[in-house]
Amino acid sequence: MSDIGSVRRFDDALFSARDIETGYGDLQVLYGVDIDVQADEVVLLFGPNGAGKSTLMRALFKQLPLWAGTIELDGRDLSRFSSNEMVPNGVAYVPQTANVFPNLTVSENLDIGSIHAEAPAERRETMYELFPRLAERQDQDASTLSGGERQMLAMARALVPDPDLLLIDEPSAGLAPKLIERAFDHVDRIREAGTAVLMVEQNVLAALEVTDRAYALDMGENRFEADADTIRDSKRVRDLYLGT
Repeated sequence: MSDIGSVRRFDDALFSARDIETGYGDLQVLYGVDIDVQADEVVLLFGPNGAGKSTLMRALFKQLPLWAGTIELDGRDLSRFSSNEMVPNGVAYVPQTANVFPNLTVSENLDIGSIHAEAPAERRETMYELFPRLAERQDQDASTLSGGERQMLAMARALVPDPDLLLIDEPSAGLAPKLIERAFDHVDRIREAGTAVLMVEQNVLAALEVTDRAYALDMGENRFEADADTIRDSKRVRDLYLGT
């Protein structure tokens, strides 16, 4: 098990973010954050409200400009790319809100996601296999879906282009307690299908069940990084961040 007092850097990581700084206007939010995600790995980002977690996700998808730092995927520098260039270059993003088109059908949402797919019809069928409930709902408007079904659709739409890395902000947000475990099951299945995942999640203990490693972010800085077992078993983490 790793030491929660340190933040490791992985030279062979699929995705690496180094020394990330950004903010809003004159307000700096992130101060030199490092993140690594290895291939076929689920990595959790957690911390208190206001720590900068969602800001980091937006910066990694280039919805916010990098004030400093670099982003690389499979050895390619994506630091100067726009958000529109991220999906065709292997990075997809599921924001916490406004992540589907409610007035379009499930099938039409997937059609939009398939714009950058090399084999759209094949990828759409793969999504129906990964999320069978969506196949049953494909002609329904997204606005008629349950919260859990809508989250499935958001993930599926992001996955249609077959990204190397999926960024997910709060996959369990707004879900009934009985659906939270199912949401993380979907995250695990995405990883098993060959897509690495970086997710922000407040429900840390549930998320750790499908997590390989986790980073704690606090006041815009890395506090520590460790494997899931170390995070789960650490009294320090429980006292500082989990309240258990």
